Formats: sequence, structure tokens, C-alpha cells
Amino acid sequence: MTSDLRAEGLSLGYHDGPTVVNALDVEIPPGQITSIIGANGCGKSTLLRGLARLLAPREGAVVLDGEAIHSQKTKDVAKKIGLLPQGPIVPAGLSVEDLVARGRYPHQTLFKQWSKADEAAVEHALKVTQADELRGRPVDELSGGQRQRVWIALALAQETAILLLDEPTTFLDLAHQLEVLGLLTELNQKEDRTIVLVLHDINQAARYSHHVIAMRSGQILARGRPADVITEKTIADTFGVSCVVIDDPVSGTPLCVPRAELPVPAQAVAR
Repeated sequence: MTSDLRAEGLSLGYHDGPTVVNALDVEIPPGQITSIIGANGCGKSTLLRGLARLLAPREGAVVLDGEAIHSQKTKDVAKKIGLLPQGPIVPAGLSVEDLVARGRYPHQTLFKQWSKADEAAVEHALKVTQADELRGRPVDELSGGQRQRVWIALALAQETAILLLDEPTTFLDLAHQLEVLGLLTELNQKEDRTIVLVLHDINQAARYSHHVIAMRSGQILARGRPADVITEKTIADTFGVSCVVIDDPVSGTPLCVPRAELPVPAQAVAR
């Protein structure tokens, strides 16, 4: 289960607004986890939307398995790329199982409706994400971490080689962040899925990714292994923050520690 995804001279923008992503060449390493990092407004989510075929290029192209993605049929693309956008909205009262079943839409036609293969794919997605016990519950009644697992299950039910996730850990507490990132790591390792994440947390990107792309103002400043990208110079150029980069004592991956001085709490001074 592999597909090749890349961008060639890709420029993107919204409606009549300015160009957000400008003439980028990007190659997503197949079978690996890639994280896109950068300050707010740098074009991370816009690039992800372009890769997912949600935005038409102003210039250049997104190429999926050797063919421009916008020349391919929507259902054919949906069989290869699954997308989890920021803050997905679910109809009120829709159950977990019904939502995950919607991931099978690309595999159905007028003459091929629900099948045993569809049922097996949904069951696998629910089991892998540990959402099977939630199947009958309304999605809008779940906790944040549970909802993220269910949305990932929807993407898994599509049985795509590539998963694109836009800030999948935002608004989750630390335990649920680690749960989601651990699940994605397991999917990559056991099912060889190519995963692309937009992340705000530099250290999570360093720990959980094989490949990191650092962006600023619609351009790519650096790309490569976390150890090659998460450096003091790149962080300063990308975020305008001075930091020290050390080895993470748990994972051995780069760990970014900001140099900014923080005020000492009054109670600490009193002691």
C-alpha cells in the first residue's frame, strides 16, 4: 500500500487573495511520517489542502502516482488519500459506526453498494483505533481524544495509502495528544501508511517524524531528517525564537528549549 505524492512549482491561494504558498517543490517520502512545521500563517495548512486536492493550483501541480491530481477523478483520489482537516464537523446525532462507514463512499458505485469488504474495512478501522466500543454512541457526545480517534477511523476506512492530518493534536490534553500520535506511529509501522501531519509542537514533530518540512512565508526553509531540520538556526529562521537544541533524554531526538526568560512566580520568590 504505497502511493507517490509530490508538488512541482506549486503556488496556492484563496479566491482573489494573495498567494499563500509560492512555487514549492515538495516530495513526500512514501511509507514515512512527515511533519510540516512553521509559525501561524506560514502556509502549512494551505499546502496540506493543496496536496489533498481541496485547492486548485494557481501555478504548478500536485502529482499523485505520476499524474496531475486535478486530472484524476475525485473518487480515484479518495481511494489513495485520506484527509483529516482542522475541526471537522459531524451532523448532530450521527453515530460513530455511521460516521466511519462514510469512509467507504469512494469504493461504492451505482451498481456496487455496501459489501462484505466495506463491512470488514469499517470493523478493522474501529478495532485499530480502539473505537469499536464507541460504535453506537453519537460522535458529538465524545471527548476530544475519542473524537480524534473516530475521525482517524473514518480516514482508515477509506483504505488509503496516504493520510493527511491538519493539526490532529490541537485542543487535546497531553495524554490524548500522545494517544493520537502513538496511534499514527502504529499505523505507519504496521500498515506502511504514508502520513503527513501539520503540527505546532516542534518537539512532537521531532520525536514522531521521519521527515520534517519547515516553512516560513509560503516558502520551505529546510527539509530532511529531524536532526537536520530541528537546529538552533532553523528554529530562529522559522519562528524568530532563540533556543537551545539538545538530545531528548527519552527518545534521543532533537529537543528544542527556548531561551526566552520567563518571570519567576511570586510564591517561588517568597520561598
